[in-house]
Amino acid sequence: MQNTLVKALALAISATALLSAAPAMAQSKTLTISWWGFNGDKLESIILAPFREQCDCEIVFETGNNGERLNKIQIRNGGGVDVAYFSDSYSQQGIEAGLFQKIDPAKLPNLAGLYDLAKDPQGGYGPAYSIGRVGIVYDSTKVTTPITSWNDLWREDLASSLSLPGITTTAGPMVVLKAGDHAGVDAYADADGAFTALEELKPNVVKNYNTGSEMINLFSTGEISAAIAQDFTLAQIQAAVPTTVWADLSEGSIATLNTVNIPTGAAEPELAYQFINFILSPEIQQQLAEQGVDAPVNTAVTLEPEQAALWTYGADVIAGLQRVDYTKLNAAKSGWIDRWNELFGM
Repeated sequence: MQNTLVKALALAISATALLSAAPAMAQSKTLTISWWGFNGDKLESIILAPFREQCDCEIVFETGNNGERLNKIQIRNGGGVDVAYFSDSYSQQGIEAGLFQKIDPAKLPNLAGLYDLAKDPQGGYGPAYSIGRVGIVYDSTKVTTPITSWNDLWREDLASSLSLPGITTTAGPMVVLKAGDHAGVDAYADADGAFTALEELKPNVVKNYNTGSEMINLFSTGEISAAIAQDFTLAQIQAAVPTTVWADLSEGSIATLNTVNIPTGAAEPELAYQFINFILSPEIQQQLAEQGVDAPVNTAVTLEPEQAALWTYGADVIAGLQRVDYTKLNAAKSGWIDRWNELFGM
């Protein structure tokens, strides 16, 4: 009788142990994400908490700027992370270095609901989860003739009132491309012509900025009345100078895409597919846009006019964007940096 009781007790203890171990076993998978780390609280509530519940997995992060994080993945030969967030210029570098896998569209059903520009922006690799733009912002009380073209940057009434992004920023090399357009040349084939146009622009330039906060401060102190900027800075600029507007350019603004890829050495590629599909869903994209995190790429997202004004949003706006060939741009950039620094004394 005693042996029977002992056996029964042992069985009960074993069953209890198995039950208590079940959650730990279910969470044996870990998804490692490489991203910037901005908007942590919002991303936790909108993306991470619900995805953890869905996947019953652990999520860890590698944070830093584009260059630092891409370098880490390259040192590890495409390993160490499962999902990699990068702006398109850096994801193109990763693609050329063989660090990212091609995407199987069948594993991302939410791709079907995206704007065409976001579905396959880099030849079979990761989609864009957000679309931005580079354009011109100006204080409408100081620049009384509206800016309607990239060529307007060279206007005499903008003398000593313009700030350009530094050449090593995302938007910096795009200034060289636009200078080439102004000169009527292809900046890749005729850098001399592009930099001659930049020299002509120099009297209008107060300072080159390297961070969004630096540019916003130049607006708030009245040192500048116009700048080439990315649209994610617009709300902050308008908070400092409410009369600042985004220029409606006849040639269109320049598209900037934030992409998400699966590295070649990902330990959990299937979990990575689940995560990417999750962040592309209409529900998540809607929340990210409404809470000021990212512009949506899912066509099912609907925004109120005041929300839409802050984002690159809507079929017409996205259709009017210009694209950059980052294969050419990345190859040309090192030579442009030296010439830029010589011209602007950096």
